[in-house]
Amino acid sequence: MSGPLRAVIADDQALVRTGFRMILAADGIEVAAEAANGAEAVAAVRRTRPDIVLMDIRMPEMDGLEATRRILAGGADETRVLILTTYDLDQYVYAALAAGASGFLLKDVTPEHLVAAVRLVRSGDALLAPTITRRLVERFAPRDEVKATVHRDLSGLTPRELEVLRLLATGLSNAELADRLTLSATTVKTHVARILSKLGLRDRVQAVVVAYETGLVSPGEGSG
Repeated sequence: MSGPLRAVIADDQALVRTGFRMILAADGIEVAAEAANGAEAVAAVRRTRPDIVLMDIRMPEMDGLEATRRILAGGADETRVLILTTYDLDQYVYAALAAGASGFLLKDVTPEHLVAAVRLVRSGDALLAPTITRRLVERFAPRDEVKATVHRDLSGLTPRELEVLRLLATGLSNAELADRLTLSATTVKTHVARILSKLGLRDRVQAVVVAYETGLVSPGEGSG
């Protein structure tokens, strides 16, 4: 966590890359490399080992989804991926989250939000609210019972941890979890950290995905 924060920007539009570079640089965030497609993004991450990758989905040669899979499966444990997208919440965004991306940003994000999002994810948190993730998961998560059974074994979680995971997946924040379970915020954070550690997850976004895919939470549960 020491030293300047370093980023790679992957987008097939040069104007988008330039704009993001200027915004990040103005806040002291170093742009280690730019990439115009997924293959270049993978190579750039392997070469520079950045903290954050801003990853477009639709790019030529190799899209951002495949690039995300390769980056996060290739031993870049300290690198986090933020997906750049339009207002459409499509299956590609869900697939990227399931592959380990830490959230997504809309391409018309304000400069302040972009910088805050990058720093938030670098700190180890997930960018998007669980309620947004839930919308994606309910729309696109697979409904294969066999796959759900083997996808992730939840038996290592305590009853309290299962309860925290279920409530987290329905869209509750840490503060809301603490209020619902009559626990301190610190205790809730400890439970969430243990859940992520036991299940081998990068952040709470993946935890939401796992909760739905294993059937711990059903589509529509907790909506509203």
